[in-house]
Amino acid sequence: MRIIRLDTVDSSNLEARRRVAAGERGPVWIVSAEQTAGKGRLGRRWESKPGNFYGTLVWPTAAPQSAFAQLSFVAAVAMHRTATEFAASSRLSLKWPNDCLLDGAKFCGILCENLGPGVLGIGIGINIAQVPDGLPYPAARLELANVEAVFETLQLSLSDNLAIWNEGQGFESIRQNWMARCLHLGGMVSVDGVAGRFEGLGPDGAFLLRLTDGECKQIYAGDVRVEYEKP
Repeated sequence: MRIIRLDTVDSSNLEARRRVAAGERGPVWIVSAEQTAGKGRLGRRWESKPGNFYGTLVWPTAAPQSAFAQLSFVAAVAMHRTATEFAASSRLSLKWPNDCLLDGAKFCGILCENLGPGVLGIGIGINIAQVPDGLPYPAARLELANVEAVFETLQLSLSDNLAIWNEGQGFESIRQNWMARCLHLGGMVSVDGVAGRFEGLGPDGAFLLRLTDGECKQIYAGDVRVEYEKP
């Protein structure tokens, strides 16, 4: 697969969007040593100093738009598999919708975006050399890794899981793999202040929240705050 390597960029996702607007269709990786305006989910800033991994996979797809959100789970499962090369699997877990955790602390950010008709962007940032300062949540890094080794492993893992996903037709396998790696499955959670039990992912990737009155609510990624009890 092609790789575009940059010394610095505002955001690999923004660069991917610009290139798609200029005619790029992918598949191609856009990787930068640093970002000056990295971004995460819900527009949050993602600190991006040299030494960590920052990259976006531009991926052409024929999947229906209703399946686009499933890519976050595809990328998370691929990232978990990648991280097992550098940390014991018992230390790793996944958290809805797209967090990857090491000893319960986030070490990876995933941001999937629609870049244009039939083209998706899978943006991934991985803490390797350092952990950003001032985060509102616990963070970690893959201490025994280096950028090139992680990227090499990630390329293979993500390609394999995209093939399994198969434009959304194989999401059931991704869904099962994701749930097998989530420590919070079956635990009590609070979603925007509403308490319930996390019963897993729906067939389309929805967060299934079992309320105290027995109702099961389906929640989709967006402006929701999910707080977990410790497993």
